[in-house]
Amino acid sequence: MNKIPSLVDVARRAKVNISTVSRTINQTGKIGLETQERVRKIMREMGYKPNRVARRLRTREGNTHLIGLIIPNIQNIFFADLARGVEDVAYKHNFAVLLCNYDEDPAKEQFYLEVMQSESVDGIILPPIHENDPAVLQVVKNGTPVVCVDRSLSNVNLDKVEVDNHRGAFEAVEHIIKQGHRRIGLIGGPADSSTGRERLLGYKDAHAQAGLSVKTELVRLGDFKQESGRRLAEELLALAEPPTALFVCNGLMTTGALETIYARGLRIPKQIAIVGFDELSLAAVFNPPLTVVRQPAYEVGKCAAELLLKRLEEPKRPATSLKLLPTLIIRKSC
Repeated sequence: MNKIPSLVDVARRAKVNISTVSRTINQTGKIGLETQERVRKIMREMGYKPNRVARRLRTREGNTHLIGLIIPNIQNIFFADLARGVEDVAYKHNFAVLLCNYDEDPAKEQFYLEVMQSESVDGIILPPIHENDPAVLQVVKNGTPVVCVDRSLSNVNLDKVEVDNHRGAFEAVEHIIKQGHRRIGLIGGPADSSTGRERLLGYKDAHAQAGLSVKTELVRLGDFKQESGRRLAEELLALAEPPTALFVCNGLMTTGALETIYARGLRIPKQIAIVGFDELSLAAVFNPPLTVVRQPAYEVGKCAAELLLKRLEEPKRPATSLKLLPTLIIRKSC
């Protein structure tokens, strides 16, 4: 059976963005006549037929009742809980959610942004890969409402919902210092993300308040993925004078760091203490139970969806910036 061509197939064959094909079909936006004709020619050659019924439903009453949500990784419990918050608000207001994972990959992020624009979503909720994310900036320029969560864009006035990352990191490292540790390893996030930068600053400020200097050999920056947590923990614990405690700046990297600790046969917290930023599933029943900075992930998603719906009702209203408070959950790992 021959495969029915899709919008994506047409875009690839025509060597244009998915949104260009969508705008050609719907006659929206500014597209050159030559490009439009090339797209239509390829549509005819491939036998692509737009779903007219779906198009009518999407454009009825001026919106689609569809929200786009793009997250780095649904396996990260923070983003799983955030997604549930978005979905619960959306469903309550008769909106559906189109969910995609971009795996911290700029090409995947751009692809999904194009798909969502081609589907005429009413707005998009996402954490930008970094503070000057060109793909997200282009979506904003195109006029699609965007709400940033967890991370923000610099020099752009958009609705956003974040957690007080500096406070969460500061309180975590302050607690580690109070337990007597002076060599505290940091496994942080990317320096070009607002989240990574603010958690690093909290780590540094907690040292400064205690009159301690930050030792550069104990600072490692990862990519918020589990493998980087495993690798960077290995680097830190292999030092001639290793840290006595680790502060790990997200849940997946904490999981990776724990893999290294267990592989080395180290006992927590006697031989190495650890505190993670993000609650983990079953963290309370780990042996020993894990001390973490718990983020109000569900509330972040809920607030983001509410802000997006308000933006759809009042397109000209001033941008809103919300910062929610994390909670240090002290258990037995430090």
